[in-house]
Amino acid sequence: MIEPLPAHLLPTGIRARHISSVNGLDMHILEAGDPSRPMVLLLHGFPELAYSWRKVMPALAAAGYHVVAPDQRGYGRTTGQPCGFDVDLDPFRMIGLATDALALVAALGRTSVAAVVGHDFGSPVAAWCALARPDVFPAVAMMSAPFTGPPTLPRPALPGNAQPAPDIHAALATLDTPRKHYVAYYSTRGADSEMSACPQGLSAFLRAYYHAKSGDWAGNQPVPLKAWRAGELALMPRYYIMDLAAGMAETVATMLPTPAEIAACHWLTDAELAVYAEEFGRTGFQGGLNWYRGRTDNGNHAELLFADRTIDVPAVFIAGASDWGIHQQPGALDAMQRRACTQFKRLHLVEGAGHWVQQERPADVSGQLIEFLGELAA
Repeated sequence: MIEPLPAHLLPTGIRARHISSVNGLDMHILEAGDPSRPMVLLLHGFPELAYSWRKVMPALAAAGYHVVAPDQRGYGRTTGQPCGFDVDLDPFRMIGLATDALALVAALGRTSVAAVVGHDFGSPVAAWCALARPDVFPAVAMMSAPFTGPPTLPRPALPGNAQPAPDIHAALATLDTPRKHYVAYYSTRGADSEMSACPQGLSAFLRAYYHAKSGDWAGNQPVPLKAWRAGELALMPRYYIMDLAAGMAETVATMLPTPAEIAACHWLTDAELAVYAEEFGRTGFQGGLNWYRGRTDNGNHAELLFADRTIDVPAVFIAGASDWGIHQQPGALDAMQRRACTQFKRLHLVEGAGHWVQQERPADVSGQLIEFLGELAA
């Protein structure tokens, strides 16, 4: 078993350890605060780690919470799950990942948490936690990836009105400049090796990827998209709607920040970037990519059990105002507020921040979370 993340890599007050027998995993967690206090569970996205929460954990702990952030299944120093391409994808689907979170709460001796918070791909995991087990997860904060609800049951089409769903991938491929959706790329067998063994090196790839999706990249000027059509989706940057023949490492290589931009990037120093590069250099990306494959292989049959269910606990959404990700599914922000969540409290967009909002603007995000938690306790 690999050792927990060394203390010298962590901010003061954050500690690392492993929790065994968490739904078959030996789960690596970071935690801060008094374990006797109400617990806040933080779930990261891709390509992230528990370490991605390092800038908000001390503030939440100081506000009186026991804060726990795991390396989720397929990531970092959590072990016990084969993560190759040819594995069973069920553990990487939403119900499996939400079960991991439930099992972690139980392994820590808890029957419930104060709130579950998820960023990026962790956002729908947090949403599924609140949807499936509101008794354990009585509040949810979603970040950077809106949740539109569980899948709907197939219903018979009215006679004469049956219309096949448009093949968005085929449509993207036939644009004047042929394109492809990044999720389709992430679902391919070659995506892991193309990124982890890229010509520019892993550190340079991650620096460019994080920069390109941040508020620091001048190309991030998002606008709501009108419809799920190829022409509309192609308005997004190429790290979302890629050139058909390009891999992700090749795509973001043109977005590598200058030395001056790197020096000015106080939210991701070279020392912090080195933590990500070391972890993904050891594990590769396939564990995280399997989450995407679990969404694209038409195997989400168990989720239909929750068809038409809503999140009925207090919910908030936080994201960077410069984050294209909140618009990548047209209408999702509105659907989350009006249909998916019956107790939606507020949407907060952080000016100047892009996709990595809890790292780019940790004080703002911490303040929003502490305010939300305080409202729950009032």
